[in-house]
Amino acid sequence: MTTFKHLSVQDLHKELSNQHYVVLDTRDPASFHAGRIPGAFHLTNESLTDFLRDADYDAPTVVCCYHGISSQQAAQYLIGQDFTDVYSLDGGFTEWQSTFPNDTEN
Repeated sequence: MTTFKHLSVQDLHKELSNQHYVVLDTRDPASFHAGRIPGAFHLTNESLTDFLRDADYDAPTVVCCYHGISSQQAAQYLIGQDFTDVYSLDGGFTEWQSTFPNDTEN
């Protein structure tokens, strides 16, 4: 069975400018609007159908949550939907924000 991979915030930060990563943020709306990884898409139960309809299933896709725990379930779900290159962001947005405090989008 295919599974998702793990990605560190340092590797994502380095690769964001070089490669087209799709970043999905599964946090609650208030947290998402308060700050997020630049270019992140807010993935919710309400936006999931539209996302799946329009997604590039072969694009490298990174799932981000608060601490990198629940993103693993979402990443595995995407693998089950036939996405081919899926990552869970280790440490989640908390790690991103503490490592790159000037690299958040509101």
